[in-house]
Amino acid sequence: MRSVVCEELGSVVVRDTAPVEPAPGQVVVAVEAAGVNYVDGLFVQGRYQIKPPLPFVPGSEIAGTIVAAAPGVTEPPVGTRVLAMCGLGGFAERIALAAASVVPIPAELDAARAATFTQSYCTGLFALRERGGLRSGETVLVLGAGGGVGLAAVQIATALGARVLAAASSAEKREAALAAGADAAVDTSSEDVKTAARAWSPGGVDLVYDPVGGRLADPALRSLREFGRYLVIGFASGDIPSLPLNQVLLRNRTVTGVDWGAWSGARPLEQRALLEELLAMVADGRLAPVAPRTAPLESAPAVLDDLLGRRVVGKVALTP
Repeated sequence: MRSVVCEELGSVVVRDTAPVEPAPGQVVVAVEAAGVNYVDGLFVQGRYQIKPPLPFVPGSEIAGTIVAAAPGVTEPPVGTRVLAMCGLGGFAERIALAAASVVPIPAELDAARAATFTQSYCTGLFALRERGGLRSGETVLVLGAGGGVGLAAVQIATALGARVLAAASSAEKREAALAAGADAAVDTSSEDVKTAARAWSPGGVDLVYDPVGGRLADPALRSLREFGRYLVIGFASGDIPSLPLNQVLLRNRTVTGVDWGAWSGARPLEQRALLEELLAMVADGRLAPVAPRTAPLESAPAVLDDLLGRRVVGKVALTP
């Protein structure tokens, strides 16, 4: 079978690799789409806190069809369309996974949308509701709103009854955020985020959703109203900001860390319930995941480079 392999840090190649067989308790999934996430690029660059031994196959999120199962494994049955978070190994034609870790896909999701759903949407709901306490009628500033994580946050905040100001650096990304349900957009390449947010929501916004970090963090923090909450999602800009703590103290603001990955790994039953809730929101029409751009496995080097360079609008899925 074909796989994308990282043989040395900083690059990947497509290789023929050994076929996979199900170990006890496992199923084999024929991968129809593999979501490309920022963390995959960090793994390849050697910049993630977990550093797998070389060589390894990146790819943390897949969707496909179960084609084989270990003896005694009957659920989900062979032939079921499923999605899964796999950590590593997703950029391949097939992958063996624990049967308990795969989740059936609702009919409303095709493989490409399913393969780009879990990380972005689970992060969004966990951050906005569980960590940020978002309430209907509140206002949210979403940074990096044209990326996959940002677009998911826009949709989830809207579904929870909030009003959303989308912040993005290009017209294409802002248009994508508005199409996903944002009420307004700010151009981070030419406008001051604090000024724009306070003009849009007099007194400031209730909540900031920040997967970007860098230079936008300070003005975003200052855009918060009294008792406003700042959610630290990640640092896609590559720069971890230093926030002025006097601005946290003033007006009783709160800065909250969001590590969905660690939370979900430590609480698999709660994570399963969170994901199933989100899939139910898709099934009843409250969420409509944006179709990702698709590319063959051979495009993995260029896709990862574009992702790390923040040139991707929405999400990308590799299609073995």
